[in-house]
Amino acid sequence: MTREPRDAPQFYLTSPAPCPYLPGRDERKVFTHLIGRRAPALNDTLTQSGFRRSQTIAYRPACETCRACVSVRVKVEEFQQSKGLRRVARRNADLFAEARRPHAVTEQYALFRAYVGARHNDGGMADMSMIDYQMMVEDSHVETRLIEYRTPADNGGPDRLVACCLTDYLADGLSMVYSFYDPTMDERSLGAFMILDHVERVRRAGLPHLYLGYWVDGSRKMAYKARFLPQERLGMDGWKRIG
Repeated sequence: MTREPRDAPQFYLTSPAPCPYLPGRDERKVFTHLIGRRAPALNDTLTQSGFRRSQTIAYRPACETCRACVSVRVKVEEFQQSKGLRRVARRNADLFAEARRPHAVTEQYALFRAYVGARHNDGGMADMSMIDYQMMVEDSHVETRLIEYRTPADNGGPDRLVACCLTDYLADGLSMVYSFYDPTMDERSLGAFMILDHVERVRRAGLPHLYLGYWVDGSRKMAYKARFLPQERLGMDGWKRIG
């Protein structure tokens, strides 16, 4: 009988809970812990297998009767901006972007609260306190950064924080763990711009993939991810190219 190595990850299954994407359905997740020295390598492997990270937990949907959640990653070398995405890039060309150590501050939290209150006030993050936000940002055993986007000040330097993305650095690219932005600036399409900026970061690093998390066919919340082509979607037979 073959024995697993001592440090092999242990996987667990959650109890059923209401699905946040498709009304009337329940979801279950399989998860494991990302802790200690093995966490970065394990995060690489699991992300490539369709898992997502939340703090020190890696999870993946494990619903008994539904396979709607599909992992998506952009093929960066082949990615070409559509006409609409080129307009998004031009509208935000004045923004300053900086990758910072994952340290939570009240300015970020205020932006996070405004975003969640406007876009996801019925979700699980609606009641998150500053301490909860700090845990989301800082509780990590993997290589991660908080990328901030700021409008320019009158003197030409960076000024007001308008968008943030918590981003994991992987062996084969970047993974956008969670992003949020000023919900009053719809004309900038800040969510799409952050993806474009991350595509360029992966391209400059000479790596192949940008992981966007789950795309759910039929979910309006997830429809925007289908704009970034070509991409690969993870199915029963592995990653399949789309577009």
